Amino acid sequence: MRLAASPEELRRELAGLPRPTVLVPTMGALHEGHLALVRRARQSAGPAGTVAVSIFVNPIQFDRPGDLAAYPKPLARDLEQCEAAGVDLVFAPEAAAMYFPDRSITVSESLLSRHLCGATRPGHFDGVCTVVLKLFNLFQADAAVFGEKDVQQLAILRRMARDLDLPVEIIGHPTVREPDGLAMSSRNVRLSPEHRADAPRIRRALEGARSLLQFGERSAAPFLAAARKHLEDSPFLRIDYLELVDAETLQPVSPIKRPAVLAAAVFYGDVRLIDHVTLPP
Repeated sequence: MRLAASPEELRRELAGLPRPTVLVPTMGALHEGHLALVRRARQSAGPAGTVAVSIFVNPIQFDRPGDLAAYPKPLARDLEQCEAAGVDLVFAPEAAAMYFPDRSITVSESLLSRHLCGATRPGHFDGVCTVVLKLFNLFQADAAVFGEKDVQQLAILRRMARDLDLPVEIIGHPTVREPDGLAMSSRNVRLSPEHRADAPRIRRALEGARSLLQFGERSAAPFLAAARKHLEDSPFLRIDYLELVDAETLQPVSPIKRPAVLAAAVFYGDVRLIDHVTLPP
């Protein structure tokens, strides 16, 4: 497995590797969810192609300094997992290698980021789009794999690739979950035992609300009310947002006439978790 820590090193390492190049962008603290993305990347690249992973805790996508400072960074363990998973190249730069001190260009999205995480985390998706575009350019990637847990991020990156004519295939991979239903996240390790035991209620709340479909419900309010009640029964969590949006435009919707997404973000202390379910029309 090859390792690069700067754009210059990355270009040198890439020069000796075969195409296609399939990228898995991560912020490290790798878990089974990330490894599932790596396996999907290998399927896309084929046995002779290149699977590349970036490990970079991107400072410009964090809206809370404390969240950035607390984000886990077990690089040595991440590299071991990448090698065991058959990754061909890992790019693990420091922030100074990715951003000039006087940088003045940022990539912004103005429609799909109006709600959900975009509304409660100002500037977050500007940071995501900027770093992902940089990674696409650095790797000259043919494809990139992202988890569907971050449903808004996936939609925005697909829109960015479309609107900017990027020659990169954006591949989504289904959310990977713990046995109790909690969506895998690098932030889960920061949950206290009490909070970790309670956190699967996020999924149960969303699934319970989705069950209203079988009774013919199509208005947004009952879905939101059912999910909110279940979440608010917890003595531990605080709701950041709970919204029902169109699956393509990510704008609030009622009644449901097209595929929709019921999405939530909650805080357990200072740990923020997200999840969603899809609702067919």
